[in-house]
Amino acid sequence: MARRTRTILALLPLSLLSLACWATIFISHRSPGRYQVDLAWARPSVNHPLGCSDGGVDVATYTAFAVGYVAVLALVVALASSIFGTLLGTAATLLGNGTDRLLLRICDLVQAFPNFLLALAVLSAVQTPQRWHIALVLLLTTWAGFARLAIVLSRKLTTADFVVAARAYGCSSWSILVRHAVPHVMGPILVQIGTVGAGVVLSESALSFVGLGPADGISLGLLIEQGSVSMLHAPHVLAVAVVAVAATSGGFQLAAEGIRNWVQLEQGC
Repeated sequence: MARRTRTILALLPLSLLSLACWATIFISHRSPGRYQVDLAWARPSVNHPLGCSDGGVDVATYTAFAVGYVAVLALVVALASSIFGTLLGTAATLLGNGTDRLLLRICDLVQAFPNFLLALAVLSAVQTPQRWHIALVLLLTTWAGFARLAIVLSRKLTTADFVVAARAYGCSSWSILVRHAVPHVMGPILVQIGTVGAGVVLSESALSFVGLGPADGISLGLLIEQGSVSMLHAPHVLAVAVVAVAATSGGFQLAAEGIRNWVQLEQGC
């Protein structure tokens, strides 16, 4: 019961944060980038609980949109890379003939190249980057970690009794992969999803900070950039941006811990 409680508590922060942000997005009557020049850099007040940033943009509304969007981006990238990397790594191990070793060398090559430099090189060639551009760039590297983990976990499955029995019964390679091999490696993979999600939040914010963020101009990185410029006369902007990034990435990390507890609970550890 204690472990189940810890699991719920670990998943709660990210769930509540995402729910609050998307509720704000759906019910908000104002555009997150709407200018009110007379309120530029205004301090927190009743009408603007978190104050205003450059051009009088309401920080609370802007932050809610930015956190909601980046949370979805992080979840999509983490899930897509986990599915692709897990299937690829497990399939390479089951195929044998050195396929897993070849894939490991490819993973080494992908992970050796700095992710941020690759993102800068690709996105700088795009005239107006969209969120799906950022997602694709991050997917170019995040799958490798899942593939490597899947290879390590599935190596012992090649001689497992249930895999040998499935082959003896004439099950197809795809059936063995999806129905037998992948479920046995999913525990650690699920934990990795939360960690990758936190990394995506930080990467998207960093790319936006250097001017390669989404074309709609809604990103925590842009809010940090504005806050760093105005930190002397409007420190609340930078404070809100930093707390939002830490809360979102930390929420994914806590979610990873919650998933780890849930996996151990299911396995009876």
